[in-house]
Amino acid sequence: MAQLEAQDLAQAVVNRMADCQEPRFKQVMTSLVKHAHAFVQDVQLTPEEWMTAIQFLTATGKMCDEKRQEFILLSDTLGISMLVVAIDQARGAAAYKAGNGEDVPTEATVQGPFYWEGAPELELGADIGAGNSGEPCYYHGRVTDLAGKPIAHCALDVWSGDGEGFYDMQKGVNVGMALRARFYTDAQGNYRFWSIKPTFYPVPDDGPVGGMLRRMGRHPNRPGHMHMMLHAPGHERLTTHIFVANSPYIDSDAVFGVRNSLIVDFASHAPGKAADGRVMDKPYHSAHYDFRLVPAA
Repeated sequence: MAQLEAQDLAQAVVNRMADCQEPRFKQVMTSLVKHAHAFVQDVQLTPEEWMTAIQFLTATGKMCDEKRQEFILLSDTLGISMLVVAIDQARGAAAYKAGNGEDVPTEATVQGPFYWEGAPELELGADIGAGNSGEPCYYHGRVTDLAGKPIAHCALDVWSGDGEGFYDMQKGVNVGMALRARFYTDAQGNYRFWSIKPTFYPVPDDGPVGGMLRRMGRHPNRPGHMHMMLHAPGHERLTTHIFVANSPYIDSDAVFGVRNSLIVDFASHAPGKAADGRVMDKPYHSAHYDFRLVPAA
């Protein structure tokens, strides 16, 4: 067998995939091999540095369990998750550009590592913030298609951290779900529920990703936000947030997820009757946001 020189190795690996029967997989792996080899050449990676990288990835895998996904955190903090989201949404929206009376679709952002399947289904107007730290907040708005037609019975999954910035998943293996639920829009596409006003918080930084951020000279913080995931028959699923305007770190989100269209002014209110008729005996906040979904391809 002829000896391969360093500059020939990438093409040799690609050539070994000649019998691959999956065109898209072959395309992705070909590009991955070429870029990975180019990276090693570019920085002239040493064996010690490559072993450090392998140990880092091994430690990242060991940090994962059913409630913590360190690889998602790694992807988020390197901006890759947001890049994938942006490319995917641009692809889906290309055929539905604004115009002819259509609205611009609501922008997507990262899912993050704290989504938990199976949140309780609750009636519109329910309070998921009761018993948790944080200032009460009333969330309301409407879900429509791009032409402004209301989308009835659209599932709306919501979740956030508490007033100290901690998610239920971070509070121990025996702690159940909190500050998360699934709601369904009414016949007019309206949604409403009570929770808390989210605060900024650090992403988990006690693992290998946290160590990476510190070596980069970066902070681990995210601005306050409420996660929203919407899905309705005949429409593309939307995973997004609404961000608290003027929250600390709104301009330096550790996972690069902020989009200007998702920043919301959270109004402050004195004690009294809220918009849904609930009487509040202490100050509270409210946040209004309307979602516009893209038709399914």
